[in-house]
Amino acid sequence: MKINYYGHSCFSVVSGGKHILFDPFITGNEMAKDINIDEIKADYIFVSHGHYDHILDVETIANRTGAMVVGIYEVYDYFNKKGVKNVHPLNPGGKVTFDFGTAKSFIAQHSASFPDGSYAGVACGYALKTDDGNLYYSGDTGLTLDMELVAKWVDLDFAVFPIGDMLTMGVDDAIEAAKLVKANKVLGVHYDTFGFIKIDKNEAIKQFEHAGLKLFLPTIGESIDI
Repeated sequence: MKINYYGHSCFSVVSGGKHILFDPFITGNEMAKDINIDEIKADYIFVSHGHYDHILDVETIANRTGAMVVGIYEVYDYFNKKGVKNVHPLNPGGKVTFDFGTAKSFIAQHSASFPDGSYAGVACGYALKTDDGNLYYSGDTGLTLDMELVAKWVDLDFAVFPIGDMLTMGVDDAIEAAKLVKANKVLGVHYDTFGFIKIDKNEAIKQFEHAGLKLFLPTIGESIDI
């Protein structure tokens, strides 16, 4: 699958000609200052939870593109009230079929609140089955044995895990997570954006290699194929 990386935890994949965007946080990220959000294509926007560094640019991109915003009920309600016209609820345990394939939501172990401090429900991740490949994006999470449920539902081509530690899993736990979901290719996200989640990228790649896994760390704005 073709992946476009936009910094922090924001990336998109293309499947069936559809552009599927995850957790758009770009305009507030100094490291992504060269990314023009008006040029980002999106048919769907999946939101893992309500923290500002995952939803900041959802409304702007959705209103421009008409993309369907997918998230748990509280996210659905939040963007509905903001006037976003195309929003779909999907809670952990639920699945839905779109024109690109089927998406299933899985629980994530992480806090969740909207930028104003209001209740944002629970955090989650998503597994996608598509004709072009299967992926799992865990969202912000700690390592949890619930990830074994992902492998029971789908055979993955790759997984997307946070590796910055402190607020989410670090490299060690992301390696264990990859084993639980049975993915030998991992896109690392949620690192370096803030001072307390900076990592040694070369060391992280070596740790994954030592575990027999491949870690992808594209530069912001880079497109890669996995």
